[in-house]
Amino acid sequence: MYIRIFIFFLCLISFNPDTYTQTFKAGAAVRVITPDPLLPVSGGIGTPKPASVKQGELYARALVLEKGGTRIAIVNVDNLGWPSALGNRSRALIKGIPPENILIGATHTHSGPDAYGFPDEKGVSYADLKYLDWCVHQIADAVNEAVSKLEPASLKIAFDEVKGKISYNYYAPQLYDPRCGVIQAIAASGSRKGKPIATLVNYAVHPEIIGSKQGICSPDLCGPLYSRIESKGGGIALFMNGAQGGMVTADNRLPNGGEANDWQECIRIGELLADEALRIVADAPVQTSPALYCTARKISFPIDADIMKYILAHSPVNLSAGNPDTDHAVTQLNLLNIGTAQVLSIPGEALPNIGYYVKRKMHTKQPFLFGLTNDAFGYMLTKVDFNSFQRYHYVSQTSLGEMTGEIYIDQALKLVKDSPSPDGQ
Repeated sequence: MYIRIFIFFLCLISFNPDTYTQTFKAGAAVRVITPDPLLPVSGGIGTPKPASVKQGELYARALVLEKGGTRIAIVNVDNLGWPSALGNRSRALIKGIPPENILIGATHTHSGPDAYGFPDEKGVSYADLKYLDWCVHQIADAVNEAVSKLEPASLKIAFDEVKGKISYNYYAPQLYDPRCGVIQAIAASGSRKGKPIATLVNYAVHPEIIGSKQGICSPDLCGPLYSRIESKGGGIALFMNGAQGGMVTADNRLPNGGEANDWQECIRIGELLADEALRIVADAPVQTSPALYCTARKISFPIDADIMKYILAHSPVNLSAGNPDTDHAVTQLNLLNIGTAQVLSIPGEALPNIGYYVKRKMHTKQPFLFGLTNDAFGYMLTKVDFNSFQRYHYVSQTSLGEMTGEIYIDQALKLVKDSPSPDGQ
């Protein structure tokens, strides 16, 4: 009699819906977004260069995380940048996730089609709007599939310095962040128990080994990184860039003073970064019931640079959609707590000193910065660096203005202050 009552009581607990909804879950999915036929590729402001061959595929890669009433999506897109005008169209097609909880970041490859619609001096743009519309739907499809694949999961999170010849600062060789953050979601039940669902790598670097001038469409070093992680059983691989502005680039320097600008160098650096990421996360403790938190805030940057005003006014992508104020750029800033990690988004290419400072102020020993995420408004400098010396002339010219970095730091740290700390912090 008492045994039957006891068993019945255990059954009630095991089927308690509140207990089930607090289970941490993860799901991931991928879509190929390589244009067919190939389109001209863009490495920045100016007319895209025709492409005749491809090396590797371009992808949209999605990771969805859920716990309790919180569900978030993290998406990386193999492109120079992915404006919110395009991201918001995908968000409208995604089911079951609040739009503000969907973070869409660009890997910043310089060998993908123009997603900004950069106008030339006559106001003419060469962006393929039909292709971009297709990508919008592919991104939404990837996230919706990842939602359908949500399953109980645990996490491994690590943050450490990578070793080897991966990146350097073209302007000042040692002024870059060698630390890499890794988040690995692991299946917690079923036949795949203990196997990774996805591995997210967060590292600051320009994927511009090939660049836009060789007539090649490519994810650059990100492609071999994906392949290496997946071949080693790391689940679906994602790459989120960091504070790589001014000018943290792949270390493809040759002993004779030249550079290696071919696919083999993409393989060398991409696979090395993948191996280092897997090494860093290998011995990380398993977090069986990690907390999940997401918040978002709208922030506004004054637009001082004439070239940026021109692009926003003449792009057919409608970069300023929903914002009638032509003197300001409005975007979304996100903060995530994922287990012991804390994540801040950056809507552009923040210089490494900004990245170092913000990471130092975050409430975690595992700080992640998702660069070129939710928007990609060019370079982000502090006012003391802006237009102050010749080396920063280009990055100042392609920035919204001298207050961009100052406003970002202020708003990011306010968001940190107003948010709970991650697990164990």
